[in-house]
Amino acid sequence: MTELIHEFMPLVMFTAVFALLLLGYPVAFTIGGVSLFFGLMGFGVDFFNLLPLRIWGTMTNFTLLAVPLFIYMGVMLEKSGIAEELLETMALVFAKVRGGLAMSVVFVGALMGASTGIVGATVVTMGLLSVPTMLHRKYNKALTTGTVAASGTLGQIIPPSIILVLLGDIINVPVGDLFIGAVIPGLILVALYMLYIFIVANIKPEWAPPIPKEELAGISRRELIRRVLRALIPPLFLMLAVLGSIFAGIASPTEAASVGAVGATILTIFHKRFNLQIVKDVMHTTTILTCMVFIILVGATTLGLVFRGLDGDALVRDLIQSLPFGKWGILLIVMSIIFIAGFFLDFIEITFIHVPVLAPIMISMGVNPLWLAVLIAVNLQTSFLTPPFGFSLFYLKGVCPPEVQTMDLYKGIIPFVIIQLIGLTIICMIPESITWLPRILLGD
Repeated sequence: MTELIHEFMPLVMFTAVFALLLLGYPVAFTIGGVSLFFGLMGFGVDFFNLLPLRIWGTMTNFTLLAVPLFIYMGVMLEKSGIAEELLETMALVFAKVRGGLAMSVVFVGALMGASTGIVGATVVTMGLLSVPTMLHRKYNKALTTGTVAASGTLGQIIPPSIILVLLGDIINVPVGDLFIGAVIPGLILVALYMLYIFIVANIKPEWAPPIPKEELAGISRRELIRRVLRALIPPLFLMLAVLGSIFAGIASPTEAASVGAVGATILTIFHKRFNLQIVKDVMHTTTILTCMVFIILVGATTLGLVFRGLDGDALVRDLIQSLPFGKWGILLIVMSIIFIAGFFLDFIEITFIHVPVLAPIMISMGVNPLWLAVLIAVNLQTSFLTPPFGFSLFYLKGVCPPEVQTMDLYKGIIPFVIIQLIGLTIICMIPESITWLPRILLGD
């Protein structure tokens, strides 16, 4: 009887964590507290001899130093005014295309994702700037909110991305390889978003009216080119500084993150937004977000130690490998578990709770770790949009005008969640979409 209890203790622990999170208990304390309780039950007081060494090894990981640096870069860029100038300019560039304003939002979302990597900052900034404009232009509310929310999540997959840094550490894949491997999947999603908007705008023109020609008549071609260059050069400069130094092998992701932090500060000074108050706000927000990530990481490290110590990883591995579906069937199950978990949990919680258990199973079956990590990142992107706990929906609802109802957001994101699943299927069926670029640039 005792052996039976010990055998199923890992699953009981995992269920307890999931149940308490759904009840609304704080993530870090839930994961850490439940892990300590089951650790004491399973190993006694000796458990505390192992735990400090494991936590110390995690907290001194050089790669994870990129997390606060990328957070700082994203928050500083939010204050720089780059997004505002980009949206105004790109709206003029796409003005003659049906749904051009919505396409410009997608384009700017991709550029902001490549510049910041922070979904919340991008969604809030673009929501404040673009939603009132789109509604003023008589855009459909659902199309407006869905486009802004989905475009803001592109920072989840387009490098530099915090989730890729965390996945690289958990799955043991070089972060630079992940950044390069995620470029094409990110572009695939951008293309799918724009294709959807173009189709909808042509089928239902009243959903996405074009900008009146008289508004464009006063802007010469030379003036438009000047505005585009002025708006594009700053984010492209930052992308080149961060991603270029990684892709060229000049800097590690952590070193490149520090370059990005300095670059974001320079751009804020260039846009004349830099002052002592902004520095205080950026430092405050960076500290809060960094502490949140790392306290969850400590709890997840404790959970992983206990789970493996109780042979939970072997139990789950044997359970999944006994399923008569083969590698592709099991991959579908793993991706489905992560997708469904995204309805209820934040991407950081899924990364630290589910991925350390599920990823080793797939890797042991011969799955390419780089390919798997990017697949998981794309899958986790949907967690920002899926109700009832899609964080992009919360961010956007908080900054939308009063006439935008919650149901408008839900209606708007459904097509984009489907598009993300289509994109996930495409890169799953074509592994070269992830592995080709790293192989060309790095010779892997």
